[in-house]
Amino acid sequence: MRAIRFHEHGGTDVLQLDEDVDEPAPNAHEIRVRIHAASVNPVDTYFREGSYEPGGLPWIPGVDFSGKVDAVGDAIDRFEVGDRVFGTGLGGDRPGTYAEYTTVPEDRIAALPSNVGYDEGAAIGVAGVTSWRSLVDHAGLEPAETVLVHGGSGGVGHAAVQLAAATGARVLTTANPDYAAQLRSLGADEVFDYARDDLAEAVVEAGRPDVILDHRLDDYLDFDATVAKTGTRVVGIGNTVPEAGWENVAAARGKDIQLTLMSMFNTPRMADHLEKLAQLMGDGDIEPYTARTYDLADADDAQRDVMQDSFLGKLVIDV
Repeated sequence: MRAIRFHEHGGTDVLQLDEDVDEPAPNAHEIRVRIHAASVNPVDTYFREGSYEPGGLPWIPGVDFSGKVDAVGDAIDRFEVGDRVFGTGLGGDRPGTYAEYTTVPEDRIAALPSNVGYDEGAAIGVAGVTSWRSLVDHAGLEPAETVLVHGGSGGVGHAAVQLAAATGARVLTTANPDYAAQLRSLGADEVFDYARDDLAEAVVEAGRPDVILDHRLDDYLDFDATVAKTGTRVVGIGNTVPEAGWENVAAARGKDIQLTLMSMFNTPRMADHLEKLAQLMGDGDIEPYTARTYDLADADDAQRDVMQDSFLGKLVIDV
């Protein structure tokens, strides 16, 4: 099979298209998928660079996928050959999705609704499960509460905006103003230019949030404390440098702020969340947006763009 692999850690130049990689064989509890699309995530680059350690070298990157079931293990009774499926959680402890085939544990895969395209199915994995874990599982977001989503135009951000709106919450988000109209169409009630000087004042005027989804803890923890109300639940899903903290701890403590740090890879059973996301996609309540698609041979460009370009939604490799 054709697959993108890196044989050593480094920049995007270490990614190479290998034309004759052995097709993986599923064990009793796995499904083999003929991949149609794989989305590109920043975490893919961390494994390539070596800041995260993959399962071994050479390695196939890629966390998310969509495609058709090609073979099933002896213990599998949920899927049959030919079923349309999507999933996430690969590329770390097991080879990833920048390939024509991959094997998937049954707890990381779900059926793809017939009215949802392969690009959309590939785009929802990390973004959707992270959003669900942060907003629903950890923050306990309830209808009529107010949620602030930092970076609403990003992969997780644009999924979180839609998920929060689907729960009946009031949604505030920060983003590049170029994407304001699109984010409102996805369910955001207020979209704030993240670069404005009076951002905190604008958010407070719109309504102090009950829940904050923060993708850059090193930049926004003090901001979160400033705009929070008493008891605000902050869920942190990312940072750009290892160090992050409040300059004014008393301000955060004085509001009884609850901070939860999470990683999607700790999700006990990703299939449970994927199945709920599938229902929301099938009903049209969540529509993953694909900003750009790439051929498999151009995976290096995709990984470069995911870290450097500004776009709304996800980048997807069509296999």
